[in-house]
Amino acid sequence: MNWFVKLLTLNWATAICLAPFGIYIKEEYINHKVIINHEKIHWKQQMEMLLLPFYLWYLIEWIIKLFKYGKQSYNNLSFEREANFGERKPTYLDKRKPYAWIKFLSE
Repeated sequence: MNWFVKLLTLNWATAICLAPFGIYIKEEYINHKVIINHEKIHWKQQMEMLLLPFYLWYLIEWIIKLFKYGKQSYNNLSFEREANFGERKPTYLDKRKPYAWIKFLSE
């Protein structure tokens, strides 16, 4: 994981997807299939939303959920909920429908 990503995440993240630049994973987790699948789901989300709308939606949803969930707002984001749902399913992306994260908005 490069210095910019470490700075951006305060070295908190194990991995991060920053489309269109790539998926960054800490070296000790580079072969972790669940983490890789989680980040691939984020890649798909970002590509289908054409990047800027994804980042804007992510930020707005996080701010809104911050008031409801506090420190747990990150775990309750629709994008994170979908990625967590599919990360342990190796064929999830093969079967995933476009904008599947939407069904995780209200849950």
